[in-house]
Amino acid sequence: MAFDYKITVFTPTYNRAYILENLYRSLQRQSYGDFEWLVVDDGSSDGTEALFDRWRREENPFPIRYVRQENGGKCRAINHGLKLARGELFFTVDSDDYLTDDALEKVARWEAELPKDGKFCGIVANRGYAPDYTPNQLFDGAFLDGNAFDMYGVINGERALVFYTDIHRRYLYPEFPGEKFMTEAVTWNRMAYDGYRIRFFNDIIWIWEYKEDGLTKAGYKVFLDNPQGTGLFFREKAKFFHYSPKTMLGMWYGFTCDAMDRCTDAQIAEYIGMPRWLVAPMKGVHNLIQFLRKKR
Repeated sequence: MAFDYKITVFTPTYNRAYILENLYRSLQRQSYGDFEWLVVDDGSSDGTEALFDRWRREENPFPIRYVRQENGGKCRAINHGLKLARGELFFTVDSDDYLTDDALEKVARWEAELPKDGKFCGIVANRGYAPDYTPNQLFDGAFLDGNAFDMYGVINGERALVFYTDIHRRYLYPEFPGEKFMTEAVTWNRMAYDGYRIRFFNDIIWIWEYKEDGLTKAGYKVFLDNPQGTGLFFREKAKFFHYSPKTMLGMWYGFTCDAMDRCTDAQIAEYIGMPRWLVAPMKGVHNLIQFLRKKR
């Protein structure tokens, strides 16, 4: 399909009017201009819409497309954004972070150098606390070819991922009623399992810090509050990484302990993909361990 721009910078946002200007100004400073800024507002109530009404009236070298949806979580916003994107590359940039001035120039150059054999789904660059500092481990060489599974070991830390839009559209996030969170790794893992490659770069193009109202700060609680999406992630990871029976039992036990106060036995078994008859014994083991700890 024909695209109107090389890159869609996509930003899902929710009540981030206080910090969004950092990203906006960084887009104005870009040394590369063939991009659009597509924003899906996930039901903000803090004046975000008025902010974009003002910014769209300013003279910018790039178009700003602002869309509002009912609050449904980041992955639903990404799904919506993928359907609307007009850029060949889809670059999700969080609303509380910003880009280095040459970020999109590097993205376009790196993509142009990728093999055109259909095996690559995109590129991955580095994030940092500053343009010259990242806590992430660096690798030797100009780049490293691998896949998303490498981000569980060889490539550590938070990274900036850019995918071909037409490929990412084939990997939309599953949506579960009543749940608003799912780790983005679900789609990355599926791409890797299907054989898609990624080229990694050490260069820092994304500046970030953890906010108190961010998903990362929320920690494991967001997983616990969304058991269907969490169960999907864990059971697919177990399949993709060929977990041993012992590791599988450990995963089932951990999920049972986490979900037992929120889900029925049938739901636990369904969400994590374990035999229903195992749930009750695992809950019993958990309760026994808790009892013994209290007796000490």
